[in-house]
Amino acid sequence: MTALRGKEIDSFLAKPDPARPVILLYGPDAGLIRERADTLLASAVDDPNDPFSMVRMDGDELAADPSRLVDEAMTVPLFGGRRAIRIRAGSRNFSSGIDTLADIPPKDCRIVIEAGELRPDAPLRKACERSKSAVAIACYADTERDLSRLIDDELRASGTRIASDARATLVALLGGDRQASRNEIRKLALYAHGSQEITLEDVAAIVTDASGLALDAIIDNAFAGKVVQMEAAYGKAIAAGTYPGQIIASAQRHAAQLHKARLAIADGKSEFDAMESGFPRLHFSRKGLVETALKNLATERLAKIIGALAEAALDMRKQSDLAATIAQRALMAIAVNSRQRG
Repeated sequence: MTALRGKEIDSFLAKPDPARPVILLYGPDAGLIRERADTLLASAVDDPNDPFSMVRMDGDELAADPSRLVDEAMTVPLFGGRRAIRIRAGSRNFSSGIDTLADIPPKDCRIVIEAGELRPDAPLRKACERSKSAVAIACYADTERDLSRLIDDELRASGTRIASDARATLVALLGGDRQASRNEIRKLALYAHGSQEITLEDVAAIVTDASGLALDAIIDNAFAGKVVQMEAAYGKAIAAGTYPGQIIASAQRHAAQLHKARLAIADGKSEFDAMESGFPRLHFSRKGLVETALKNLATERLAKIIGALAEAALDMRKQSDLAATIAQRALMAIAVNSRQRG
């Protein structure tokens, strides 16, 4: 099975194996997928803008006739040189083309396939993992170590240091999408241009939460019992490459904040003071939905929700291929149960 992990990925990206010209990039981090695809394709051809050297194909269209992939991969350029094929995978299956290329791998042609999250039994993933001429590379959300390294790489180019407290805050604000994180770091470096060190104040002034792709809309609607709105926001976030684990982690924090506010009310505080204690920096646009959740969800129900979310987070770690489904079910349960007071 040819599925690269850890340092194997970095080594392959730095020096792709010509014996494995078919490369599948998949996972929840759409930005990392694009970044790695760009790197692989830039080193595959002399001019990525030359339409004769760089061919772009749509996976769903290719599924109607997978043999087109083989024909394109075996085409010899009229004026010679290297070629590359960039495929955006959709929901339809074109894995038979990959199986054919396993027997007759192309020469001087690199094929890079960009996909979203794929289950282990997904035909495209299975075809690439079992083929001797292909590799499958998973693209998951950056860890704290990955983000710290990304910060160092970007700031090294600008010759700027970053204070330890500023680094810790910046790492907490990044993640979920590699390109979004990289853009935030570059924006910060430009803002601090001329300074010897980036401070916590610089981070607070310029960096937005690059990992919070519609998270507020998902969480607020779920706890307010807005099922349709929650589903729509969740679908958009997953399509944008947001890792489901981030969404559940955000839901856990929100549940804990609501629980704190409910306890404050039980201790005799007014609803306003309780909101301030649980949500000290709540944006006005979220206030109505949070108030609805606070009215509808009693302390005991919030405690059960916190427990259910912890179970969902554990299940997602055990069954990472089902993470999106597990998260969706957990949020749906919250939204349905939050429709009524109690």
